[in-house]
Amino acid sequence: MEHIKIINQQKTFFDSGRTRDLSYIKDKLKALKTNILSNEEAIYEALYNDFKKSRFEAYFSEIGIVVAEIDMTLKNLKYWSKPNKVRAAALNFPSNDYIYTEPYGAVLIIAPWNYPFQLAIAPVISAIAAGNTVVLKPSELTPNTAKIIETILSEVFKNEHLSVIQGGVPETTALLNERWDYIFFTGSVPVGKIVAKAAAQYMTPVTLELGGKNPCIVDDSINIKLVAKRLVWGKFVNAGQTCIAPDYILAKRSIKSELIHQLKIEIIKAYGEDPKKSTDYPRIVNTKNLKRLSAMLKGVHVVHGGDVDDEDNYLAPTLVDNPSLKTKLMEGEIFGPILPILSYETMEDIELTVSRYEKPLGFYVFSNRKQFYNTLIKKYSFGGGSVNDTMIHFGNPRLPFGGVGESGIGAYHGRLGFDTFSHKKGITIKANWLDIPLRYAPYTNKLKKIKSAFKWLG
Repeated sequence: MEHIKIINQQKTFFDSGRTRDLSYIKDKLKALKTNILSNEEAIYEALYNDFKKSRFEAYFSEIGIVVAEIDMTLKNLKYWSKPNKVRAAALNFPSNDYIYTEPYGAVLIIAPWNYPFQLAIAPVISAIAAGNTVVLKPSELTPNTAKIIETILSEVFKNEHLSVIQGGVPETTALLNERWDYIFFTGSVPVGKIVAKAAAQYMTPVTLELGGKNPCIVDDSINIKLVAKRLVWGKFVNAGQTCIAPDYILAKRSIKSELIHQLKIEIIKAYGEDPKKSTDYPRIVNTKNLKRLSAMLKGVHVVHGGDVDDEDNYLAPTLVDNPSLKTKLMEGEIFGPILPILSYETMEDIELTVSRYEKPLGFYVFSNRKQFYNTLIKKYSFGGGSVNDTMIHFGNPRLPFGGVGESGIGAYHGRLGFDTFSHKKGITIKANWLDIPLRYAPYTNKLKKIKSAFKWLG
């Protein structure tokens, strides 16, 4: 099969040592940046054809992030690649200790459809920077973007270094049946479990970027108009098809009605009276996902939006007031433009809701009370989050991005991305000008001395 041939070619190329040549890596990353920018219009067109993503969102959430990732990598790659000297252990005196980085080897990257360009290329940048070969499997649900990705990458990389394999479930399954040195997957929890199971067969390390039911807690100390503006952006950008989008709001009971009112105002400000006519509002990726989302609106109180157009894969920005936790809407991750608004009165109320779900990928608090948001940040385990905004932590490449528990394994971005695709080797270089006899047998009368020596290890 074609993918087996590619894997064998990549193994040979990796063994040549070329992938670890910093000059070669930098040249490839520079060429990648140039090719992305020269294909900017084609990327816009592809993203629009896949789900009517606006040019602004396409650059802001896809192209711009990728270009910035390349720039940061080029600037820091030499430093990241250097052996890191650490303090030597006293018991090994005299010696020098270092942490060396080395690439894993053959890397498989499986990308999602919601940000099909960014979430495919960003891990590719990190994997290549670390010195690996890569097979990239873009999502079949965004075929136009998958095609332009293949075009851009094939003009920069030979198959022996990086190859794009198109297809759906059969192709992905075939790839997962092979032995890899590292697997990086972004997508749903159920598929993430399949990937983890496949990796376990060969004890392959993995990064799983998944999702979760991300809470957003709003107390009564905050500017409600500003909260509404930031929530509308965070929830409805990309039509809510974002793994770190707020999944539901827990608002202090005294402000919930006003918050709903302001959310309605901000939706209209952002997308007009009829969001379907807005050039800034994307579509649901396909009919299957639209039907899934539409089913969530049954039996709940829609207070804004709810309009569906099957022919256009359109679902309006939608607000739902106080849905039962037993409804389909509140069972799992929404991953679409539906925002449930619930209320709380006490910390116990927050606990009763948040604790129903697995550890989320994102966690958001709007409050001017430092003690309040610090208590929540410390109390709950989650991938990452923001205070007084949503999703903005993703934009800082110096922060780790990744989940915990069912929201994911591992993290990446910036230096952490390079580290993700690098194995760390600990090396001790022992000097020969002195050899302390304490560790050598016979051990008569040495126990007290070794106990004393261990006190110096901290």
